[in-house]
Amino acid sequence: MDEIFRIEARAIVEGMKLAWLKGYKQVEINCDNVMLIDTIYNEFASISNIAEVRLIHEWCNKDWKVKFRHVLRVSNKVAN
Repeated sequence: MDEIFRIEARAIVEGMKLAWLKGYKQVEINCDNVMLIDTIYNEFASISNIAEVRLIHEWCNKDWKVKFRHVLRVSNKVAN
């Protein structure tokens, strides 16, 4: 479970890096892992013991708008 959580968090970090490099100023990230979304929005994300969550928090603090949205697994066509 922990490994899957980290892999999904790493995928978000890589997606954020790519969007930043392409110059996007507003992104919406869909994720089917509600626990990950809750962790990202948690006020303690910046001090999380999971490096990937801290990286997501750092990327969110850049000069752009990032929105996370939980989607059902069956609706997540990218993951399927």
